[in-house]
Order: sequence, then C-alpha cells, then structure tokens
Amino acid sequence: MKKFFVTSIVALTIVSCTSRLGNSSKLGKTQASITGTQWVLADDLANKPTLVIEQNKISGNAGCNNYFSDITIDTSAGNFIAKNIGSTRKLCKNMTSETSYLSVLKEVNKYVVTESTLELYKDNLLLLKFNKQ
Repeated sequence: MKKFFVTSIVALTIVSCTSRLGNSSKLGKTQASITGTQWVLADDLANKPTLVIEQNKISGNAGCNNYFSDITIDTSAGNFIAKNIGSTRKLCKNMTSETSYLSVLKEVNKYVVTESTLELYKDNLLLLKFNKQ
C-alpha cells in the first residue's frame, strides 16, 4: 500500500508539472534578444506585475512596490538569471502576491520568447508568463 501511495504522488507530480510546460520544446535553444522590451504578467491579478528588460538590468512593478535587479541573459542557450533583486518598501494591503512574484523571479534560469509572450522557467517548469506591453 505504501508503494502505491508513493507511486501515485510521483505520478500526480509529473502530470501537474508537464501540464504547466508552455513552450518547453524551445527550452535551452537560441532565443531572440529581449533587451529593450516591456512585459505584463499574464495572470488574473488586480495589480499585475510588470517587467522591463534593459541591458544587464530588469525593473518593474511587483504589484505595489517597484523592483530592480541585475540580470544575465544568454540568447544562445535561452538563459535568464536575475541577481540581487531589490525593491522599494511601501506597505500595501496585500503583500502576498508581490512577495510570491519576487520569490519566483529569483528561481528563474531559462526563458522562451515569441512575438507576444515571454515565458520564464526554472529548468523545465514554467514559473511566469508575460504578455508584451
């Protein structure tokens, strides 16, 4: 019975992860440059986080506070790594979404871009999806 339970949990985890894979077939492959672009989170939040990508830096609004970070982007492998994320410190009514967004952004290591969407991944797991602004 214990083996069945463990096997069921592993199977459910795999199914849930693979259902969240967006354009994962393009992961690790050459991507278009995203420098000089602006994005808005494709999620159903009242205050949608934004992402502005500049040369070696990102910035935006996390829902309440503005944030900023150094970034390393390697278009040849589709790598995207944010380092030293900082933000302003206004206290807002609901900080949960903002805190979660910034925590997830720290985990990103890959990206896939199309004309109108940007997907950020941790390995093969889709973490964030943005629409072009």
